[in-house]
Amino acid sequence: MDTDYILIIVIFFLILLSGFFSGSETGLTGVNKARMHKLASEGNKRAQMVINLRQDKDRLIGAILLGNNVVNIAASMLAALVAQSIFGKEGIALVVATGVMTIMILIFGEVMPKTYAFQSSDKVAIMVAPIWNVLVKILNPITIVVQAVSRSLLKLLRVGKGKELVNGVDALRGAIDMHHTEGSVVKDDRDMLGSILDLSQIEVAEIMVHRKDMTTVNLDDEPAAIVEQAITSIHTRLPVWENDDENIIGVLITKDVLKLDRDNMDKEAVRALLHEPMFTPDKTSLRDQMELFRNRRSHIAIVVDEYGALMGLLTLEDILEEIVGQIEDEHDKVIRGIKKQSGGGYKMRGNLSLRDLNRELGWSLESDGDATTIAGYVINLAERIPDVGEEFSHEGKLFRVLGKVRNQITSISALEIEQYEDES
Repeated sequence: MDTDYILIIVIFFLILLSGFFSGSETGLTGVNKARMHKLASEGNKRAQMVINLRQDKDRLIGAILLGNNVVNIAASMLAALVAQSIFGKEGIALVVATGVMTIMILIFGEVMPKTYAFQSSDKVAIMVAPIWNVLVKILNPITIVVQAVSRSLLKLLRVGKGKELVNGVDALRGAIDMHHTEGSVVKDDRDMLGSILDLSQIEVAEIMVHRKDMTTVNLDDEPAAIVEQAITSIHTRLPVWENDDENIIGVLITKDVLKLDRDNMDKEAVRALLHEPMFTPDKTSLRDQMELFRNRRSHIAIVVDEYGALMGLLTLEDILEEIVGQIEDEHDKVIRGIKKQSGGGYKMRGNLSLRDLNRELGWSLESDGDATTIAGYVINLAERIPDVGEEFSHEGKLFRVLGKVRNQITSISALEIEQYEDES
């Protein structure tokens, strides 16, 4: 009987070891990698051990599973011996041992340690890292043999490593959304980080200032008029054209006009102040354009199409606004181009970009063509230039043309169809 007591103590110890292995597996595989790298950079040796262990996951998981299975099998065998000693009959002893050990291993060897490790994976990983740093080396010879056998069987069955289902950017985006759901990342931060990841997918044509809305300077104007325009302008950089308003020959930095001699000004004096313009294709991604701005130490670019025709203007501030949202200074009009109507729905400018509209209202409108504004979106729906008062429905929204000047749609109203049906 004394032997049975000793065996029971050994069984409980083995179950605790099983819990240690299970908790270690969950903690080391579910650890926050970014946090571990931060701790390691601050000199935390245990965090560095976690990083080193995770670099060879196959060897780590192999060692954990090897240890876990050994202690579980050993505990079950000893439990069978104790049960046989107590009950005598082999059949009853086997049933009792199986039932008791299943419950014990399930609760104390799996569920409890894994639940705790899942909730505190970083803490558990740092705590067990030194132990596994030694155990992995000790169990390595056996682990290598087991891995070699499993790889051979997988090769025999023609089972290879699966391809990654998502790329690094999508994985990062998913991690941001997950942390937002868990409450560790607030919405504004989530949106900003998501916008940074979007920079490589957005083309400059989607956020540029259209050429019709550009403020430009005609070099053929009187120098005094140019100086007056520069001084009174809300912009610090103005594109300058000559002979033809699409022939941009330079960029005038408004503060440079202060260098002019007011009593001796002419066209060539103004020309001497111009900076070489940066021309960029309309299909350039915002990420690449940011790099171009950095390399050229410039803040403004003239957007052209594949034929070199002027399309619009892009500034560094436009790209920054894609990341952090609207940047308003004392000169900016506090108008986003969207106004909520008292009767429901929204009134908006025709030149409002789809990206700004989607971000402001949480919609997901996408154009089938090259349209980047809500006016272009509606024209694509109509497949012509619609008249004032015409309505179009698409993607659960009802659009109505409110204003039009010549062939340009100036204002549109939008209403969600469900809301429209309720009002009707």
